[in-house]
Amino acid sequence: MKTLICGSLAYDSIMVFQGRFKDHILPDQVHILNVSFLVPTLRQEFGGCAGNIAYSLALLEGDPLPLGTVGENAAEYLERLDTLGIDRSCILQVPHTRMAQAFITTDLDDNQITAFHPGAMAHSQLCHIPADTPIVLALVGPDGRDGMLAHAEELAERDIPFVFDPGQAMPLFSGAELLDLVAKAQYLALNDYEAKLLAGKTGRSLADIAAGLEALIVTQGAQGSQIHAGGRVHAIPAAPAAQVADPTGCGDAYRAGLLYGIAHQLGWETTGRLAAVMGAIKVEHHGAQRHTTNRDAIAERFASAFGYRPW
Repeated sequence: MKTLICGSLAYDSIMVFQGRFKDHILPDQVHILNVSFLVPTLRQEFGGCAGNIAYSLALLEGDPLPLGTVGENAAEYLERLDTLGIDRSCILQVPHTRMAQAFITTDLDDNQITAFHPGAMAHSQLCHIPADTPIVLALVGPDGRDGMLAHAEELAERDIPFVFDPGQAMPLFSGAELLDLVAKAQYLALNDYEAKLLAGKTGRSLADIAAGLEALIVTQGAQGSQIHAGGRVHAIPAAPAAQVADPTGCGDAYRAGLLYGIAHQLGWETTGRLAAVMGAIKVEHHGAQRHTTNRDAIAERFASAFGYRPW
């Protein structure tokens, strides 16, 4: 059974600023903001939330099925998916477009400033949920606005449970639209900033939103995460990391663990901890798809962090 991952596939340009943004942005002068950051480190990476999540889920042997649009310059990305053995039958190449691309600058405090060119992603509504493929679970992640609306509607019509993960696409929707998307989903995944933004845009408290879902998951970086489910809040600790090399894609790695745990009914305590382990493995490596491991090694890493094995 496949896990469908609807979202962006992109090339990332990742730059590291050897300083702190807060030392160069004057709060009382933001109305005339004009800053430039010297970035001696530049890397070109494979990215996009659908690609990143599929990559980490494949490490767990979770059978991912990414769904999204790519541009005419996608040959290297598509070849990589083939090499990894990731099914790309639901990826549509759109003529006369370029790949989506993120330009990410990270400072020494792991803060990030990102500029994003949507490219082919703006046509994601052209992709449709496959009718002939058994799907156990899905995720609707950051993508073109029309695509996110269409994919949520199609999944709801077919009674396929899905995680709604609006991420950086949240500003594309009104409060009413967000509530409608949440109502169609069984699970909602946010980081702590996005959770505050959602509450502000909808006028609903997190507890109220969580009451209508199987689970509301809020990640909190190094402070771990919280899973609101079954009328209680599961406090999930962060998994230890040997080093913090690059936060880019950690949320996507976390979501891979989340999807695996939900699909395999591991329970929220174990699911949250598995997601935390996947995030810790990713943060130790540069780029969103450069960490390498396997299912057995992940289980050992889990046992070392939490004292028991997840399977």
